[in-house]
Amino acid sequence: MKYLTRTIWILSLISLFTDMASEMLYPILPIYLNHIGFSVMFIGLLEGVAEATAGLSKGYFGKLSDHLGKKTPFVQLGYSLSALSKPLLALFTYPLWIFFSRTLDRLGKGIRTGARDALLSAESSPANKGKVFGFHRSMDTTGAVLGPLLALLYLNYHPGSYRPLFFIAFIPGCLAVLCSGFLKKRETQMEKQGPRPGFFSFLSYWKNGSPAYRKLVGGLLVFALFNSSDVFLLLKGKQCGLSDSSLVWVYIFYNLIYAFGSFPLGILADKMGLKRIFLMGLLLFFLVYGGMSLSNNTIVYILLYLVYGLYAAATDGVSKAWISHLVVKKDLGATLGGFAGYQSICALLASSLTGFIWLQFGQGPAFLTSAIVTLMVILYLKIWASSPVIGETT
Repeated sequence: MKYLTRTIWILSLISLFTDMASEMLYPILPIYLNHIGFSVMFIGLLEGVAEATAGLSKGYFGKLSDHLGKKTPFVQLGYSLSALSKPLLALFTYPLWIFFSRTLDRLGKGIRTGARDALLSAESSPANKGKVFGFHRSMDTTGAVLGPLLALLYLNYHPGSYRPLFFIAFIPGCLAVLCSGFLKKRETQMEKQGPRPGFFSFLSYWKNGSPAYRKLVGGLLVFALFNSSDVFLLLKGKQCGLSDSSLVWVYIFYNLIYAFGSFPLGILADKMGLKRIFLMGLLLFFLVYGGMSLSNNTIVYILLYLVYGLYAAATDGVSKAWISHLVVKKDLGATLGGFAGYQSICALLASSLTGFIWLQFGQGPAFLTSAIVTLMVILYLKIWASSPVIGETT
């Protein structure tokens, strides 16, 4: 596996430690917020605002990293802010403080994502982008397995005591920051001519990008408009009667499937085509959300959540690899960060909309709406989105 360079390994280890910290908290975050008095609508709004913050900053900082010809400093700063946010969440329970702490975490993600993905793409060749992004996603999600396992171990001895977990999560966050210090600053030393890009300058690539780029991203964003935060899936588990520890176990097995599936599905995408594997992933999403809307059975919920892991493995890294085939190298930070920005703006609307539908009509219609729209997106991408030729890129 000579294509796994030193930089790819370091970035993957950083993501492993960061996800260990984040996912240690993620399955218990909605439970914790409910515990301190937050409503389902407020949780949806919180997650939406946090993701929108991440998204807008992904686009801007991705574009800025292209403009400055520097990637590593953005990666280091972004991971540092995310690590710092973990203990801050536990210090106070005031809504504004929770919003600030959660948003700081997502801002860190926004600062680093475009630059990190551009480094990953630059370290890969057109023939192995699926493998590289799949490997990174596998390592990232391995952290998402280890984090909940540590949370489960802690909750076994301290049931219902959530706050200390936020301080424990600070430790792997610090390890991620330390690992980022080993990244070589192999940057483009000459800054691009012209003024520094504005905050929304990444939006200009929508007009300047190729028709194939716009068709693909357009379909993905319609899907993102109805793909709400996973906290709603966790809340569904509580409605199905799962205990806190059982819910964390389900989340661990979901991440195991996600982690072990991402790399082989990335390899398969390079061989069979990125479009084919991605559409297969969306079909799994349709089946999961359709099933969630129809059943409150605990066993059915667990099985569907595990299938959800295959959906994530088949789409996350593959979508980035697909987009990177359709843009020129000098714009990778802006386009990959910009896409993440568009996605997160949609996530704000999606999470708020899902929270509203859930409160007004129940969880069934909330999940069914997402399933129906996903089926339409599958048909659109099947007909209109270009499938990149294996081994070629722009």
